[in-house]
Amino acid sequence: MSSYKPVAISSFPKLGEKITQDTLYWKRYKTPVQIKEFGAITKIHFSPIQPCNFAVTSSTRIHVYGQYSQEPIKTFSRFKDTAYGGTYRDDGKLLVAGCEDGVVQLFDINGKAALRQFYGHNKSVHFVDFTSDKYRILSGSDDYSSKIWDIPNGAQIVNYKEHTDYVRCGCTSKLNEDLFVTGSYDHTIKVFDTRTEKSVLTMDHEQPVESVLLFPSGGLLVSAGGRYVKVWDMLKGGQLLVSLRNHHKTVTSLCLSSSGQRLLSGSLDRHVKIYSTMNYKVVHSFDYAASILSLALAPDDEMIVVGMTNGVLNIKHRKPAEKITSQTTKKRHPRYRMFVRGKDYMPKQDDIFISKPVREHLKKYDKLLKGFEVSKALDAVLEAPLRIQRPEVTVAVMNELKRRRTLKNALAGRDEKQLNLLLTFLLKNLVEPRFGPILVHVADQVIDIYGPIFGKSPLIDKQFLKLQELLDKEINYQEELLEVLGMMDTLFATMTMKKETSLAVDKSVDVLKPVQSSQPAPMQTV
Repeated sequence: MSSYKPVAISSFPKLGEKITQDTLYWKRYKTPVQIKEFGAITKIHFSPIQPCNFAVTSSTRIHVYGQYSQEPIKTFSRFKDTAYGGTYRDDGKLLVAGCEDGVVQLFDINGKAALRQFYGHNKSVHFVDFTSDKYRILSGSDDYSSKIWDIPNGAQIVNYKEHTDYVRCGCTSKLNEDLFVTGSYDHTIKVFDTRTEKSVLTMDHEQPVESVLLFPSGGLLVSAGGRYVKVWDMLKGGQLLVSLRNHHKTVTSLCLSSSGQRLLSGSLDRHVKIYSTMNYKVVHSFDYAASILSLALAPDDEMIVVGMTNGVLNIKHRKPAEKITSQTTKKRHPRYRMFVRGKDYMPKQDDIFISKPVREHLKKYDKLLKGFEVSKALDAVLEAPLRIQRPEVTVAVMNELKRRRTLKNALAGRDEKQLNLLLTFLLKNLVEPRFGPILVHVADQVIDIYGPIFGKSPLIDKQFLKLQELLDKEINYQEELLEVLGMMDTLFATMTMKKETSLAVDKSVDVLKPVQSSQPAPMQTV
């Protein structure tokens, strides 16, 4: 008697996104750590120096977290109302924040009380930033103004009030201490120079501007508002380079990777999109549980931190790189050497090689099929882990039962729970092109066997109705596809006929040219 052959599992191409270097790079983050804050998280900012602590602005306080701490290592709570825009200075020693009452407060990172309080705005201040010389502060407010403050004496230096709506975002240039950019709900982005009395450049985003970002070189500016992310060329007078519309809800935050070659955008549609700054195409995407209000990336890309509207802070740490050691082989127990003794021996020409029979390890469903227990074999492949994660195994066993002509026996005699499980599997995979041919046959057999009991079980009746609805939708879908194919064939045929006609006319013209010529035809010599 010949030995049993295990069921051959067909291999199908893996569906999903194309594996690229970006996919491998951005998927190297661990399972996220989630921390619940007191309110919506409006700003996250990393300290520019090591250790890479980050400030989280939420409700009436600013929490400072360490790289791996799940509890705040420091808290700034000297705010009378909601705090906004907690931002580090480039040396990591000072922290500035705005407030709902219009006061800008400056903190020493090692202290608690405010070093300076700047009064001048009469409405909430939603963004603040330090200039590159470290001695001045930029602030933007809902009173339509943006101001520059002097840190040593706490005085206002300059005040700009060119916007006609809330000023909700802005940033300073890292190369020029006098340049800064503001974005407003009046749809405009303005570039200011503190040495002039008016803005030097204005760009129309066409949507309320939620975030702006200057590249480190200062040559490119990115703005986010509505569903659009737009890139502007500053060296060409604010010329629009590209407009990206990859989100389907308002984009709220922007940041750059450590190399500057990847741009990240967070949106209320719960997604973070990553773009290549070479061609501005999406190279990867992250999905989150709630709408995103703030986004920050650690200076070395080791952490990505997202703040959401439900007050949850989501922190992902990058997995450490695998260490390559010079020792290629691990130290083995002496029993291992006894076990592998003679495995690498190469037989000579005169040797007689006697192979030891290899013990065959069969899967559970193969053992049951070997014992002709077809119903139990089908039950084995309908168990949860195998049915959900590897449906191709379930389909392969069904195909084997069909080949043996025992499929009807395996499907018959099932109780309500088993039949419901089988119908659930069919509903999920019936319209899959990979499994369609065999599962249509299985569905036909199930209807033949259990059709007479229709109306006796509400659960099974509901599943049968879902199956009918699914098949009707698929048939309509296939009919529409055939109609589209017919229209495309007609279009292609028309295009081919036009090309042939034009060629034929050209040929006829060429033939007629000698006849219409006024020159006499040459005489032929016989």
